[in-house]
Formats: sequence, structure tokens, C-alpha cells
Amino acid sequence: MRAVITEQDVPLSGELRVAAGTLFTPSARDLAEVRGIRIVELPADQLHGCAPPEKTVALGADHGGFRMKEALKPVIESLGLEVRDVGVYEETPADYPDIALQVAELVSGGKALRGVVIDGAGTGSCMAANKVPGVRAALCYDRASARNSREHNDSNVLTLGGRLLTLTQAEDVLRTWLATPFAGGRHAGRVEKIRAIERKYFR
Repeated sequence: MRAVITEQDVPLSGELRVAAGTLFTPSARDLAEVRGIRIVELPADQLHGCAPPEKTVALGADHGGFRMKEALKPVIESLGLEVRDVGVYEETPADYPDIALQVAELVSGGKALRGVVIDGAGTGSCMAANKVPGVRAALCYDRASARNSREHNDSNVLTLGGRLLTLTQAEDVLRTWLATPFAGGRHAGRVEKIRAIERKYFR
């Protein structure tokens, strides 16, 4: 039996990868068109690793965050999300701006709704990721900072200090950050001002 895509399956941005021959309800096709979603049909055996953007978390780390990245990957997957791991894949020296850029571009480009970058302290990756238009990276160190960055700032990239947090602390931050929605309301206008600053300098 062929799968049927409904409105609930249409991502907010990016592309939607489906098995060849997948059926769409008329309302799902209309919504995809309105959102500018590119529909990509693939053979069923090529669909592994092709979760829609809203179910995808881009994840990366330099050598200082490698062990924490590997430990947090199954935590993300246990929440029903797919991890797009951009490296590093072993504990060898790497430059955090390169990793932060890869994660930030996946988020900015609509391939992943959220991103997580881990380096030794988390600060450098936050700085680098925030240079990419559309990214609002936040360095979080406890549940309160994670919750605030999502509720008030609609952060879409989380950075963590692999050498400053215990694994338990990092997991608490990650779970809180992934579970907290943007509050909107008065905060929406302030986030729009962040976007306006970005537009001023990225033309």
C-alpha cells in the first residue's frame, strides 16, 4: 500500500523527501506549494536518513565536544528525531568554526529545524554560527538558559561546552531546549528586531 501525505506531514520549510509513488491529499499539495516546499521522490530504499526538516537535528562537534556529541546523539534519537551528524567522527584536532558553519548552514537552508554544536567551551561555536543569516545560536549552560533562549529568543542552534558541563548537565540542557516552544507574543516583535539587524548587514 502506498503512503499518503497529509497536511500534518508537510514541513515548514526546505524539502520533503518521499518514496516514489507516494500519494498526497489535495490540501497537503496546496500547503506544500504555499510554503515553497520542494517535493523529492526517491526509491524507497534510499529514504533512510531523509526525515523531514522539522524532525531533523543537525549535530556537530570539534575534538573538544566529540565525546559529548556521541553521548547525546542517542538522546536526540530517543525523542523521535533524526540526527544529521556533520562530524567530527573521531577525537582528532578540528576547527570549531568549520563545524559550526556546517550545522548553521543546514538550519539556515531549511534542511534541519534545529542544530546543536559542541566544542570545548561552546562560546566560539556560538559566535561562528551566529554569522550565518537566519541562525539564532545560544550558548546554554542550564535549564533556565535553555528555556529562556527558546521561549524568548526562538533560538534554532544550541551550543554546549563539552569541557564545562557534565554529561548529565548537557543532557538536561538539550532536553529542555528541544522541548521548549517559542512563546511568541511580545517576544515575536523582539525577535523580528534581531532579524532586522541581520537584514541591515546581510544584503
